[in-house]
Amino acid sequence: MTLADRVSTHHEVRRAEHTTIRYTASGPVGGPTLLLIHGWACSRSDFDGVTRHLPAGQRVLAVDLAEHGASRSVREVWTMEEFAHDVAAVLAAESVSTAVVAGHSLGGAVAVEVARLLPEVVTQVVALDALTFLPLFPAMDEERAEATMRGYRTDFATAVRRAVEDGSPAGTDPERVTAYYEKMVAVRQPAGTRALEGLVRWDMDAALRATRQPITVFSVRALLAQEAVDRYRDRLTIVPVDLGSHHFPVEAPEATAELLVSVVG
Repeated sequence: MTLADRVSTHHEVRRAEHTTIRYTASGPVGGPTLLLIHGWACSRSDFDGVTRHLPAGQRVLAVDLAEHGASRSVREVWTMEEFAHDVAAVLAAESVSTAVVAGHSLGGAVAVEVARLLPEVVTQVVALDALTFLPLFPAMDEERAEATMRGYRTDFATAVRRAVEDGSPAGTDPERVTAYYEKMVAVRQPAGTRALEGLVRWDMDAALRATRQPITVFSVRALLAQEAVDRYRDRLTIVPVDLGSHHFPVEAPEATAELLVSVVG
């Protein structure tokens, strides 16, 4: 199908007095729902290319997390659990009874928390190059968490540049690396840094123990450590892919859509 075949509409939902979440909906109301969550310092527009390649009968909701993209918030809490409440508000506004939730990078952590929050609604979780980064997971002790965040607090631009480069395998187009860096370094503050801290302090192992739904992880082969596969093989279905960098949903949208359909279908 072409982009013209899939009509997208833009919506917003208000959470209490502190947060307005904006999202895009496409596909038939009442169709099987796939909800897409972007990564840290990114936005729902990262999934525009993916969405145009999904089946016409698929209902797709793409969410901007608080203080990302067009969503805004003045709240004080920036945990993965709080982001999950943002997503839950969208599902409630859309009267969704069942959904597959897919998240890229930090969005994968949020997707797990949405599944934990809404066990009767979320049937499966899909993580796009998420949940397998051992420098972040399992949960850090206070000393390591502080050391990780210190670099972002003292020289945010350099820390972001390093993170983007770490997610770019050999052969990645340097112009792409620069484009990702320029987008991510412009994340709204102070929420951007605090959201990253929420990820650093997230206890993934505890979240996985509390989540019953199946979780499929599509990981960039060049970035996937065997130690992560060995550690989580009993809980996660980890599928290595060769579709580009950490941001492969942007670089290979059609192939990413095929991966999602393989799970949703």
